Amino acid sequence: MRIQNVLRRKSTRVDQPDLTGRVCSELAVDLPDEDLGEYLYDCLDMYRMGSKPRCEEVEYLGMVREAIERIEDGE
Repeated sequence: MRIQNVLRRKSTRVDQPDLTGRVCSELAVDLPDEDLGEYLYDCLDMYRMGSKPRCEEVEYLGMVREAIERIEDGE
């Protein structure tokens, strides 16, 4: 099973553009060297395992997953 499938839960809510934009902006500040794109699930789908050192990979995937969860939870 691929890690992207494990991390995928449900799509982000489209009815919360302000929240989505704020969370994505905060994530972009934390990950300035990453091209996050408009949809965070794309970051997980397009990510190639092993393309970063293991510790950076875990941190990156965790931060993206956490941002998606914040949007889904409406925080």
